[in-house]
Amino acid sequence: QLQASGGGLVQTGASLRLSCTASERTFGSYTVGWFRQAPGKEREFVAAIRGDGIGKYYADSVKGRSTISRDNAKITVYLQMNSLKPEDTAVYYCATKTYTGSYSSVQVYSYWGQGTLVTVSS
Repeated sequence: QLQASGGGLVQTGASLRLSCTASERTFGSYTVGWFRQAPGKEREFVAAIRGDGIGKYYADSVKGRSTISRDNAKITVYLQMNSLKPEDTAVYYCATKTYTGSYSSVQVYSYWGQGTLVTVSS
């Protein structure tokens, strides 16, 4: 199971670092993705990182403002988000990629955490 944390209420332009912590060491071999879901909208891809920590993928909406990283010793994946905008407001979830398919597809991920709320005020 994964646990997302680090959300909060911030102003436009601020930064946040989200953390996704696993309960098992096997976490280190999986690609981990961050997704977000705003009220009334579908869950959308934000970023993903391969188990080797080298392959990283970002949605266009956060590219250049966000950095995904992982510390397998701490079984944690981080999402550093900078220059936050009101449209970044959402519940952010992390999950492990357990099926073949696109990194950005919700359907190829499992073991979703309960999410952490990010609210960006204008």
